[in-house]
Amino acid sequence: MSDDVPETIGTYLRLRGLDPSPRAARRRRRRAEQDDDKLPFAPGRDPKGLGDVLGDLTRQSGWDSQLAREDLVLQWEEVTGAETARHARPVALEGGLLTVQCDSTAWAKNLQLMRGEIVTQLIRRFPEAGVENVRFVGPDVPSWKWGPRAVPGRGPRDTYG
Repeated sequence: MSDDVPETIGTYLRLRGLDPSPRAARRRRRRAEQDDDKLPFAPGRDPKGLGDVLGDLTRQSGWDSQLAREDLVLQWEEVTGAETARHARPVALEGGLLTVQCDSTAWAKNLQLMRGEIVTQLIRRFPEAGVENVRFVGPDVPSWKWGPRAVPGRGPRDTYG
């Protein structure tokens, strides 16, 4: 308030709310800052979709990489194709190396030749999964070793000759 306005007029203006005192302005500002989160049209109060809320939750919780790995397994058929998915399935992902088990060594060898394209597709579709390389292995073969002791040498293959 300027000094050339008489005190009575200044008091009248303050009481009418036309020229607030500094203390009232601070009180009003503090009350407005506290009520911002309760106002319906305040910034940040727009409704969000459920997908956005879940996306924020997974990002804040650090679940993105684990969910990307799960998506990779669930969408394996889309990445590699139906025929390939029938004969090969991902079994492990450790240290950026995805291990895929195949029905036969022939499928493992064919997929080994297509490894570059498969890795490119996986990195493009699932960047958070952390796949850097793919290893194709053949089927599990039965073990002829029984018990804690094994005899060194060729083993049971000697009798098949």
